[in-house]
This record gives sequence, C-alpha cells and structure tokens, in this order.
Amino acid sequence: MLQKERHDHILAKLNLESSIRVRDIALEYNVTEDCIRKDLAILEKEGKLKRIHGGAVSIRENPHTFNVSARLDKYVEEKKCIARKAIELIKPGAMIFLGISTSNIELAKLIYQRNLNITVVTNSVDILLIFSAECDTNLIFIGGGFNKTKDGFVGAITNEILKDYQFDISFIGVVGIDLKHNQLTTYDVNDGMTKRLVISRSKKCYVVVEGAKFEQDGNFVCARLEDFNGIITDKELNNKQKEYLDKKGLEII
Repeated sequence: MLQKERHDHILAKLNLESSIRVRDIALEYNVTEDCIRKDLAILEKEGKLKRIHGGAVSIRENPHTFNVSARLDKYVEEKKCIARKAIELIKPGAMIFLGISTSNIELAKLIYQRNLNITVVTNSVDILLIFSAECDTNLIFIGGGFNKTKDGFVGAITNEILKDYQFDISFIGVVGIDLKHNQLTTYDVNDGMTKRLVISRSKKCYVVVEGAKFEQDGNFVCARLEDFNGIITDKELNNKQKEYLDKKGLEII
C-alpha cells in the first residue's frame, strides 16, 4: 500500500471511530509501527489529526460561522457541483422544499436558469429573491419567526405552516456530519426542529453537503443518517465512508 493510500485509510478510520492505535493500524496494513508513527506525524503536521500516546484522535472542527452571509463565498465550486447533481433528481411538476442552505442557493439558481416547471417551497430569503423575476417556477414562501443569522424563517410558526405540506423531494443543508455517532448537526435549535419537520413531510429527502462537513460539527443534532434517502456531495467518498453509508441505506450521489 502506498503512503497516500495509507493516509486516506487512516483518516477514513478516524472519521468513523474518532481514535486509532498505532499497533492496530500497523497490523492491519502489514507495516512497522515506526512507519505508522511517521504517517501520523505527517498527518498531524497537515492539521488532519492529533497524535496521542500510542495512537491518534480525530480533529472535528466547529467553524462557528453562524451567519449564512459568512458562508456564501466558501466552497463555491463545490456547492455548484452539488447543485448540478441535485437538479437531476427533480422531476417535472414536482413540489420540492429547499431548506436554508448555501448549497440550496446554488440549486435555486440552476432551477431558475432552466426555468423548471415545478413548485419550490422555501423558508430562505436568499432563495425567495432568486425567483422574484418572471419564470415558470412556482414559488411558495414560508414565513414565521425571522432568524437574522439564517436569513430565513424557522421555529413554531414556520413549523405550523409546514406541517400540512407533503413534498415530493426535499434538500436539506447541515453544518456537519459525524459518521461515528450517526448525527447531522446545525447551529440553531429552531432551525433544527424545522429541518426535522420537513424531513418527516417529504417522500424523499437528501442532505446536501460539501466534503469538508464530514469533519465539522454544529451545536444541535437535527437528524440521523437513516432519516435521509441519500447524500449529495462534491467529492468521492472513501471506501469506509461508502460502506458505512451503504449500511444505513443511503444513496451516495
């Protein structure tokens, strides 16, 4: 096994298990413990893990970028890639929900550009503005309690409006995905409760995430992996991630 392959496997294992032991990894990959120690030193220098006595632990970041506006210019190409994949799942005449998400903003732009004959339901002001010009896409905007950091509406009033809808497909953004603990997180409790309700009212539901979010956490658990039909991301996942998601029954796009 080449060094790059070992590094990818080590990081994948950490992503699932949070910690590893040098002895176990050396046996698994049939190399010396000194070889694995050198691998861990390189990965620590790159900021991808933290070495401890006898092994290493994962580094999960909480970026604390609460405001949607602060995330708009980050991972732009990755979000566009996600949007191109997501739009292929939308059938003519469908009613879809686009939750508060910078990836969903890119998806909304594509829907508008293609002038799709569908109904878009959203609680995001940014998405509302995209469809303010004339187009064939029907827009339903969900109000309620305004969350300035989210630039959208969440909470009890929003949920009361949403509870009678049934969506053909919904696209949900999250702050982070923790495979080891099977949890998807966001920052705001009200936002998280609105996401839960939308998931429960959707025939199909996909989480839209950049690859970086597999190493990030929010502050409130809003869903479990099995709540979704699939995951739409911008990069090829490693084998261990694929195996885990496959066990949970998720389609990987």
